[in-house]
Amino acid sequence: MDSEALKKYSALHPKPAGLTLQYGTAGFRTKAEQLDHVMFRMGLLAVLRSKAVVSTIGIMVTASHNPEEDNGVKLVDPLGEMLHPSWEEYATQLANAEDGELQKIIIEICQKAAVNQRKDASVFIGRDTRPSSEKLSQSVIDGISVLGGQYHDYGLVTTPQLHYMVCCQNTQGQYGKATLEGYYEKLSKAFTELIKQSPSSGESQRHVKIDCANGIGALKLSEMEPYFPKEVLIHLYNDGTKEKLNHLCGADFVKVHQKPPRGLDMKPNERCCSFDGDADRIVYYYKDATGYFHLIDGDKIATLISIFLKELLAKVGQTLKMAVVQTAYANGSSTRYLEETLKVPVHCVKTGVKHLHHKAQEFDVGVYFEANGHGTVLFSKTAETKIRELAKEEKDDEKREAAKVLENMIDLINQTVGDAISDMLVIEAILALKGLTVQQWDAVYTDLPNRLLKVQVADRRVIDTTDAERRAVTPPGLQEKIDALVKKYRLSRAFVRPSGTEDVVRIYAEADTQENADALAHEVSLAVYHLAGGKGAPPQP
Repeated sequence: MDSEALKKYSALHPKPAGLTLQYGTAGFRTKAEQLDHVMFRMGLLAVLRSKAVVSTIGIMVTASHNPEEDNGVKLVDPLGEMLHPSWEEYATQLANAEDGELQKIIIEICQKAAVNQRKDASVFIGRDTRPSSEKLSQSVIDGISVLGGQYHDYGLVTTPQLHYMVCCQNTQGQYGKATLEGYYEKLSKAFTELIKQSPSSGESQRHVKIDCANGIGALKLSEMEPYFPKEVLIHLYNDGTKEKLNHLCGADFVKVHQKPPRGLDMKPNERCCSFDGDADRIVYYYKDATGYFHLIDGDKIATLISIFLKELLAKVGQTLKMAVVQTAYANGSSTRYLEETLKVPVHCVKTGVKHLHHKAQEFDVGVYFEANGHGTVLFSKTAETKIRELAKEEKDDEKREAAKVLENMIDLINQTVGDAISDMLVIEAILALKGLTVQQWDAVYTDLPNRLLKVQVADRRVIDTTDAERRAVTPPGLQEKIDALVKKYRLSRAFVRPSGTEDVVRIYAEADTQENADALAHEVSLAVYHLAGGKGAPPQP
């Protein structure tokens, strides 16, 4: 390690006094002007991580669904998964170190993580369309270069595309070609094969309106459009040419406000969807004939995919184990439908994609989605090998055809991470193959009315939870109070959990009517305010 070069470059990316940041589920995120030193240091960390695992590591410069003024950075591990939790701690240490301590902390990390400094390092970099992203990714490059790492800058890509490239690179091309072209070709080929099988193939063009959150999704969808079969017509809105990123649009806005984005005009029963700012989440929606807005969130997407995969698995007649992974935020109706009607096991885990991904790896076919629209499907090596073998060699026509559909599904799904483009194509293919309208899909089950609230507290750490965040352990008396409140309403449940990023406590409640869900959420928020050190005025109904 060249300590002079490190000193020199570190001085070009000084840390603002008194700033401390925490590497969370989404990496680091804050105002863009506070991130220069963090980017430089994550360049350093990526080199260390690459040497430690002797693989290519990814760095994505994005703040996803946050406002345009913000930015952030996340690291991608060798198989396209999120950074290993033990390294999140190193990331936090390195980001918060004083300028003079950098070399000492790098040496400590190398010792703790058994990093062989003599190994080569390779890093893939991607960025979103924010005005600050290009300069910040240059700071990442400075960090990589100081420690002698090699890098490939993919420039503007969606977050899932970078995850995909990293996985392709580290599987020596087994997962696919580590280029944008490779990504477009693999997905569109699988999609085209699937669409060919659909009952209405060729007769009607399938229109879908897409709100791209004024972000990277619009750029990449327009690059990919020439690869799509002619049966599919995509119409892009909020493409970033006129308005600000994520402003009154995007998947997060639509999910939270339960209303259509600005800049997309909906006619009755048209299929519409929204991506978030870095295109790793998607939600669908439509307006019915009376003009009423219907949201189809991650739970209903997971249900559609599960129905489809379960039918196919039954047809191929293999004993492959399938399960759905959800968080406590999943609507109670979706859980009930999956378990009771579809007879698919459902597992509940803590909030955060890494927890869902990890649990889904335990099954032959693991479907996971957060209600916010982030999710994918994982196929075990065993399941994938078996399916590809059947698609090639099975004598029975029906079984072989079902295996071929499954094989194309495996190729269409981005198994590294939730991917709005891939998920959209999966949904469009399933709707076409099953001949379903968006209304029929929506009618599979009816969501229980629910309400999300947050309460400001002096210190979010006073709340500790258990049972996948569904029950509060501290402060004393809070869970008992919630239990008593829940008893007052039909089909109700409620839980509270501390935010991962700010001093607020998030509250979720559902019940048989919207009025009851709202009342329950409000009563629980008062309990949190009084028992967990609420700040400011008490919550108002």
